[in-house]
Amino acid sequence: MAIRVSLLGEVVAMAFDTLRANKMRSGLTVLGVVIGITSIVGMTSLLRGFDQSLRDLLSQIGPTTITITRFNVTNFVSGANARDLLRRPNLTLSDARALENQLTTAQVVDIELGAGIGPRTMQRVFHGDQKTKNLLVLGTGERFAEGTRIPFLAGRSFNGTEVQYRKNVVILGNTAYRLLFEPSGTDPIGKSVRIGTQRFEVVGVFDKRASMGGFANNADDFNVIPYTAYRRIYGLRSFNVGRLGTIVNIQFAVLPRDGVSQQEAIEDVRRVLRIRHGLKLDQPDDFDLATQDQLMKFLDQITQGTFLALVVISSIALMVGGIGVMAIMSISVTERTREIGVRKALGARRAEILFQFLMEAAVLTSMGGVLGVLLGSGLGFGVSQLSGFPISLPWWSFAIGLGFSASVGIFFGMYPAFKASRLDPIEALRYE
Repeated sequence: MAIRVSLLGEVVAMAFDTLRANKMRSGLTVLGVVIGITSIVGMTSLLRGFDQSLRDLLSQIGPTTITITRFNVTNFVSGANARDLLRRPNLTLSDARALENQLTTAQVVDIELGAGIGPRTMQRVFHGDQKTKNLLVLGTGERFAEGTRIPFLAGRSFNGTEVQYRKNVVILGNTAYRLLFEPSGTDPIGKSVRIGTQRFEVVGVFDKRASMGGFANNADDFNVIPYTAYRRIYGLRSFNVGRLGTIVNIQFAVLPRDGVSQQEAIEDVRRVLRIRHGLKLDQPDDFDLATQDQLMKFLDQITQGTFLALVVISSIALMVGGIGVMAIMSISVTERTREIGVRKALGARRAEILFQFLMEAAVLTSMGGVLGVLLGSGLGFGVSQLSGFPISLPWWSFAIGLGFSASVGIFFGMYPAFKASRLDPIEALRYE
């Protein structure tokens, strides 16, 4: 065992000596490995960060909340015909009234204007000499916070009277609060702000939510007003899709009563809407019901597919690097033929020669793996610092990077190492 350990140390030292003696050649050899590992580690850090932040955001929707839309992005990804989806009728405020009156399983039915697929209302918010960037304006009912489970930092939600009489009241998202009131320490409740050209009284402020980072709107970049005031000021926002009609940006959120399962509430919603839309038993739903579980499963599919594509693309660079390792190690065997002959003449066995060259190849690619891990981590941190995009660097991404790099060296170094171990010592000593 002691002899084996000393041999391992000697072989590793010889491998580093070989790298130092041929710096340029070694660097070019492992370039493909470096690029592949950098891609794996860097993109994994960004993908994991985005995935985790999106999960945190979806978890705030509430595990039992049911979102009702005309259609959503999961329909397109699952292979549904776009023309059929666009032919679906728009949801209406009358649909919401029917759900409020006829559902026996729901404690909350909230209307949300400007929150679904379709044109969005983006407005700056002004207070004194301060202003925000363009922020999303949503029109909702008084129970929006219950359905979405967004916590309050201060104040309250607007009440039924304010909704009924189309009052200009607003609940500020955390972004508007931080830009307009937090720097001066002013209490925003009761203050007047201007959204676009309209003045609103602040009745509440939402707390900070999980963010998706700099490549997407911050989760706090919104403000909420009564949907009646929204409709009076902005109308029902829509855009034309040619002969297929128009898309109105409206959706509903339903929260089941205590003691009622989510599935029971879903069936109740389907019953009411199918009757309202005059659907026959053999006709599919012309609306979409989304839950947190469905969105999480959809996210899992997207993440797994993206990660698989990343591994496949990065493997191409690793394969190119591996071919370079094989070529350089074959040249190294030819250059060191006399050295191999001397070692064999002095008693070195085939297994020891094989082990020596395999270790040299593994050390060569492992050095590329270490550089790739460092560059990939730096890439992730750099993007995060420049854009605010969230990153996550799990330990297994480093293990995969180093494991892949060492495996590439062993796999592609096998042929040159086997060739070296098979050399005849007499012929090797004669080699010039």
